[in-house]
Amino acid sequence: MSRAFPPLQIVGFIATRRDDAERGPLVRLRSDDARLRLIDEGELVWVYGPRRHELAPVVYDDTLPRGGIVVRDLAGLAVTEIVRLIKMDIDHRPVLTTKLA
Repeated sequence: MSRAFPPLQIVGFIATRRDDAERGPLVRLRSDDARLRLIDEGELVWVYGPRRHELAPVVYDDTLPRGGIVVRDLAGLAVTEIVRLIKMDIDHRPVLTTKLA
């Protein structure tokens, strides 16, 4: 069963430097957009963009417009692009066998 969620658009991009205190991948998202997708604050999500996908933790930010997200240090993404967030499911990871490897 597939759930259709409203699209999420990148409204801001933060690029950090090596000596910044807070750096690394991060997604800022409204709490109501996160609840709709069953994502809790601090959880890891897959961020699927038009060119690649990466893992990043989620932080709630209710100052953002509905449907808008801000990403930090995620390569291959740009402002105004549409992305999908997929909750990481560590309980049901695929089992690698010789057929899948």
